Amino acid sequence: MIFSRFVPAFVPLEATSLAIAPEGVPAPILENITFSVPERCRTALVGANGTGKSTLLRTAAGLLPPRQGTIKIFGEPAHCGNSAVCFLAQRSGIDWNFPVTVKETVLGGRMVHRNIFSRLACEDLEKAELALTTLRLNELAKRNVGELSGGQQQRVLLARALCQNAKMLLLDEPYVGLDTKSRDIMDETLFGQNTRDLTVIMATHNLDDALAHFDMILEISDRKLVARRICHHEHEAAAFS
Repeated sequence: MIFSRFVPAFVPLEATSLAIAPEGVPAPILENITFSVPERCRTALVGANGTGKSTLLRTAAGLLPPRQGTIKIFGEPAHCGNSAVCFLAQRSGIDWNFPVTVKETVLGGRMVHRNIFSRLACEDLEKAELALTTLRLNELAKRNVGELSGGQQQRVLLARALCQNAKMLLLDEPYVGLDTKSRDIMDETLFGQNTRDLTVIMATHNLDDALAHFDMILEISDRKLVARRICHHEHEAAAFS
């Protein structure tokens, strides 16, 4: 096991002796996992299909309970509805036929800070406008999300996450099927200086991209999670077993 010289009191994600499995699967597909992700770290989660990348992200988002061990988000047990974390599922698993506009979808990110009877405040509208501008979606704001291309829809999901003002993003294969323009905009958003305060964990198949862009790379192999590469940068808090 490798530990850093300094671990903050509440790191964004900390898993201890974790075992996980998809819903309905009796045996864990990942077990005895211990690791942490430091603040502002861009982390790539790599591995073959079916190795558990999506399951790990869903567990971190509080959508699946651990079979064993613990997983904490900013010091609290992972739970659904935590406004500090936003999970972006694979676009193919989302029903895009729902009659809602791009702007309404992005504003949906603010609902974790409001109850169903609350009116949107000026702050909510300002954050939505900023997110739309960041992902270059202003001209599409009044369009129905079902009318957009796959790349545009993925940018809408990321804009919604930014509007939520989450501290950590969990992204499940967000670049699958993206056009070059949308990929470039996503790259600029996720790896640019304007979002450096975000902690990002992204499942991806592309190890070459991971080596080029990410601070830390975790690889799933044989039901284990291993450290592939840890960049120096300012990220010192990491532990693996």
